[in-house]
Amino acid sequence: MSNNSNQQDFKAGLGRRSADGFAVSLAPMIDLIFLLLIFFLVSSKFRPDEEFLPLQLPKAAGQSLAIGKPQPLAIYIQPVPKSLGLLTEGCEVHIDNCKNIEIRNDRIEEDLVVLLENLRECISTQKRCLADPVELICENEVQWDYVAKLYNVLYGAGLNDITFVIMD
Repeated sequence: MSNNSNQQDFKAGLGRRSADGFAVSLAPMIDLIFLLLIFFLVSSKFRPDEEFLPLQLPKAAGQSLAIGKPQPLAIYIQPVPKSLGLLTEGCEVHIDNCKNIEIRNDRIEEDLVVLLENLRECISTQKRCLADPVELICENEVQWDYVAKLYNVLYGAGLNDITFVIMD
C-alpha cells in the first residue's frame, strides 16, 4: 500500500510547488525543442545552388589524346676492335640517334663523364624526363665490364627504368 501512495504523491507533485521551491515541468520544453528542430531541418539548405557562378563550357571537339608509356630511349653499345682483332679495347655508344661517344680503356672515367653530359643534353633536347624507359642494346662482343659501368652511370644519373637487349 505504501507503494501505491508513493505513486499518488508523485503524480500529485508534478507541476505543483514543492516544499523547497518550484517544480519544473519538462513536457512543454521537450515539445519546444522538437518544434525548433523541425523548423531548422525544413528551412535549411543542404547543398549549395548549382548556378552560383555562370559558366559556359566549350563544346567537345578534336581528337582524343591517348596517353601511354613513352618510347624508350635507345642506347646502342658496339665494340671497338683492337688492331689485332682478337680483343676489344673499348666500346662505342650511340644515344638514340643523338650522340656518339667512344669509351676507351685508357680514359674510361673521362669518357663516362662525357657520356653523362651528352646523355643529359639528349634528354633535354628530346624533352624526356628521368622516369622515361631506357633500353641498353648491346652486341654479343661487348665486354660486360662496359655494360655494367654504363648501367651504373645511367642509374647514378637518376634513370631507373633500364632494360637490356642483347643482339646476336
